[in-house]
Amino acid sequence: MISRIPGFLQTAKAFDLFEECAMLVLTFLIVIIASLSLFHVVVAVGHMLLTTGLSPTSPQVLQSVFGMFFTVLIALEFKHSILVLPDVQPHSMVRMRSVLLIGMMATVRKFIVLDLNGVNVLEMLALSAAVLSLGVVYWLIRTPAPASSTADDIHHAEHP
Repeated sequence: MISRIPGFLQTAKAFDLFEECAMLVLTFLIVIIASLSLFHVVVAVGHMLLTTGLSPTSPQVLQSVFGMFFTVLIALEFKHSILVLPDVQPHSMVRMRSVLLIGMMATVRKFIVLDLNGVNVLEMLALSAAVLSLGVVYWLIRTPAPASSTADDIHHAEHP
């Protein structure tokens, strides 16, 4: 029915081309950002090793290092979310799950770098509610697991 609208197919093809170009530009920019972030992490960890010695017992050092790691991971996951996979429909649930995972990773990163001495209780409650909400939505749209046979099912199949 929509294909009967005059000029619809040409407009749709033009928009698809625009979308492909936008994804290509975004992918290129994300690769640059992820590369620079990774370089920054390597330099920062190298500097810490040379100057202070990486003290794994220092919460501030761990918060800083893991915060940088999560920044790189979030950039890489973001790149995967806009990457069009050939065997997946472009507007499938795979992208939605990826976006939800990025949201969870960003919120968890915020928890990791959060200074608990100066934290506001309402901010902590809001972050907790965000993670819980994202987790519930992710669970609701998960791919159903294949039916697994239990020991009782196997037993009934062997002895009818």
